[in-house]
Parts: sequence; C-alpha cells; structure tokens
Amino acid sequence: MTDDSKSNEGGKVGEMPLFDFTKMLSQFRIPGVDFAAIVDRERKNIEALAAANKIAFEGWQALIRRQSEILQEAMKQAVADASQQDALQKRADLAKERFEGALNNMRELAEMATRSQKDAFDVVRKRVEENMENFRNFGKKSD
Repeated sequence: MTDDSKSNEGGKVGEMPLFDFTKMLSQFRIPGVDFAAIVDRERKNIEALAAANKIAFEGWQALIRRQSEILQEAMKQAVADASQQDALQKRADLAKERFEGALNNMRELAEMATRSQKDAFDVVRKRVEENMENFRNFGKKSD
C-alpha cells in the first residue's frame, strides 16, 4: 500500500523511495573502506545540486515574471503616450524618459539574475568545500 502521507522506507514524507546502497555495500567488507560514509557523501552532493537547481529555477521564474511585468507596463505607457495630443511635442522628452526607464529595468533584471546565480553557486561551493575538508581528513582517526 502506498500512501503519500506516510513516510517511505527510511525517507521523509514526499520523497521518492531510494534503494539503500549502504545495506547492499555492507555485504562487501573491504578493510579501510567506509561505504556508509561514501554513500552519505554522495547523497549530500546530490542534495546540494538539487538545492542549487531549485534556487536557479526559482530565480529564473522571478526574472521571467518581472520581464513580463516590465513589458506590460511599457505597452500600457506607450498606449497612454500615443493618446496624448501633444505627444509629438514631447517626443524627445518621452524618448529620454523611456530610455532611462529601460536602463533601470535592465539593471533590475541583471541584479535579479546575478543574485539567483550567486545563491545557487553558494550551495554548490559550500558542498565542494565540505568535500575538500572530508578529503583532507580522509584516513585520519577521529578521537
């Protein structure tokens, strides 16, 4: 019986059931090899990549939403400007104003993209640092 409200074998609610490599690998006793640590390290690597992908995806969603909002605002303003009788007289001022607005919007979008990429990269960077620390301590006995 499968019920989404119940946890699966050793997993959390809503997670996909995973094959327990630790149990399988424990059958093979190789001196000096900690299969549980290897499996745990790889699980953490996968979790870090999944978190980074989620952050990047959410960042791009926000970026696309904002681009859509900017386009809608620009179209509304263009229609409003076109309906003004004195729009021809104000053409230079309007062009300058719209250009500055476009630059501000591009700056905002670039900042959003940069922030999203940095957040995703930070997750991966942290995991790489943890792996390097584990590698440095490999073979050292913990007291």
